[in-house]
Amino acid sequence: MQTRINHIPKTINPAIMKKNIAEFIGTFWLVLGGCGSAVLAAGFPGVGIGLLGVSLAFGLTVLTIAYSLGHISGAHLNPAVTLGLWASGRFSGKEILPYILSQVAGAIAAAGVLYIIATGNGSSIGDFAANGYGEHSPGQYSLQAALVTEFVMTFIFLLVILGATSDQAPKGFAGIAIGLALTLIHLVSIPVTNTSVNPARSISQALFAGGWAIEQLWLFILVPILGAVAAGFVYKSVWK
Repeated sequence: MQTRINHIPKTINPAIMKKNIAEFIGTFWLVLGGCGSAVLAAGFPGVGIGLLGVSLAFGLTVLTIAYSLGHISGAHLNPAVTLGLWASGRFSGKEILPYILSQVAGAIAAAGVLYIIATGNGSSIGDFAANGYGEHSPGQYSLQAALVTEFVMTFIFLLVILGATSDQAPKGFAGIAIGLALTLIHLVSIPVTNTSVNPARSISQALFAGGWAIEQLWLFILVPILGAVAAGFVYKSVWK
């Protein structure tokens, strides 16, 4: 006697899968390019790229992914951006969790690759470009300074994203504006927190750095999300 099949699971929507893969790859590139420059090249003897180079590296990762994969997923590359776009009415709530899971997975995969590379000459990973405050801030900045910095920088970052991608904005320039905004954000905030404005980027590095980085991770998950969501609601209320 054959068993009757009463329920056939729905197949995965190919369009949604493409978006999630794009977010995985895009966030992978952001962490590998941005954090990789900080871990491998920032202080390299004689030719270290320093704060300016690392800031530019982060901006370039967003710029390159915006133009290569942005048409597929929107190139969020950041859970805070995804939630900020939702708050502004630009993104469906049903897609939030898959996007965030893809972003975090891509970031962790990139950190894993970076760990293999960074330890390839026998070196330790040090702080692994993890975010921190107090004694773990590059400039020894306080918890309060870190809170304000991460909130304000993420708030402005979302306003730039929302404005640059608006139907009223000049076409074809959004990726440049967003990439340059992230570069500027890093120039200002690397000394304070090593710059997060992106929970996925913070999670991936903290998992490998461990210890203090895990203990302080709450700030770099919570505050960027609050800043992004606040920007989304403000943009929706004032300019939409």
